[in-house]
Amino acid sequence: MEIREKPARVKILIVDDKENNLISMESLLWNEGYNIVKARSGKEALKILLTDFDFTLILMDVEMPDLNGFETAAMIYGRERLRHIPIIFITAHSYGDENLYKGYRTGAVDYIYKPIQPNLLRAKVMVFADLYRKNHLLMAQEQKLIAINRNLEIEIKDRIASEAKVNELNKQLLQNINTLELTNRELDRFAFMASHDLQEPIRKIRIFSNRIAEKYYDQIGDEGKLYIDKMQLACSRMQSLIGDILAFSKISVSKDSLELSDMNRLIDEVVSEMELPIQEKKAVVSIGKLPPVYVNPVLIKSLFQNLISNSLKYSRNDVSPEIRISGGIDKRYKLNDQQADSPKYYRIYVQDNGIGFDQQYAEQIFTMFTRLHVNTEYTGTGIGLAICKKIVEEHSGYISAKSEINKGTTFTISLPADFPEHLNKV
Repeated sequence: MEIREKPARVKILIVDDKENNLISMESLLWNEGYNIVKARSGKEALKILLTDFDFTLILMDVEMPDLNGFETAAMIYGRERLRHIPIIFITAHSYGDENLYKGYRTGAVDYIYKPIQPNLLRAKVMVFADLYRKNHLLMAQEQKLIAINRNLEIEIKDRIASEAKVNELNKQLLQNINTLELTNRELDRFAFMASHDLQEPIRKIRIFSNRIAEKYYDQIGDEGKLYIDKMQLACSRMQSLIGDILAFSKISVSKDSLELSDMNRLIDEVVSEMELPIQEKKAVVSIGKLPPVYVNPVLIKSLFQNLISNSLKYSRNDVSPEIRISGGIDKRYKLNDQQADSPKYYRIYVQDNGIGFDQQYAEQIFTMFTRLHVNTEYTGTGIGLAICKKIVEEHSGYISAKSEINKGTTFTISLPADFPEHLNKV
């Protein structure tokens, strides 16, 4: 009879000095089957954690008397056995970069802003809950593997096991390794699965809110109309976020998918498909002569669609957008101290005249969910440039950005000139 591991019990500590906030967050998570523990101050949270430290996640308000959220987090992570617990800060304030970095330095993994969006809270908690369960299974399997190895060493040392027994144990060892590798692949697919499952409830919310708007719009008053509009806008943003996460999780390049492609033709197709937003912005897109490159055409089109969309989004209000796409060859590659006859990389430049950004953030912009401009004028999920980076790296290439505030940005894409025999190992 096979013995199955019991699912790990997910326990969440909610820390907030306001009772109504504790009750509100508890009610939002209650139906998910989590074990909720509440603390009304940083000191009470620390007292709980002295004896109870097997929490899956801590949701903690930043603004609290005596000990604020940052100070409490620093004291929590000062204890070795508590450092594994992720902390999400709950805050009503939009902190500057320095305060955000302060929160991350104390150990925070994320922020949720008030007023709390229920679906966003549930989605983020669900991610950590599922990761906790999967990690629990991984640790259990690791212990089993350690036990198998220990038994194998004892049997070999004592020369008791027969050759057949040793072979059988080795086979079992390989099976366990394969199981661990499979579990790791499942974790890689987790973002895809979680995002896919979140789409259905979002679709239903949009459908029913549309029905309410159509049937009762003239009866619910201005305040009701405002709430419906906000709900539909939130659903739209959530669907965009889920779509981007799905796109990111599915990016993968195999040798079989690479074709020697006419880059000018691919980019012309992208510009043609984006004709409406380009016209709306009164933008001019110019494309120079580009070399043919071994690429996955579908993903490369997605790369340039994201880069052009980025240039259109962050254009200046008083200047018509100009986007220039050009190519070049890198001959700085040497072979046996002699200049190589053929280039190692082709360069493709995407240059715009938009609002730009401070160059110190040139690496940060390619990180998931990173947005340098947070005001509502610039919508988005903060995943587009992360998708670009992953697409280029899957082609064994590199992407970088050079920018200056109010003087535009230039993205440099470096792709192997020859067929990449070892993908992602250039």
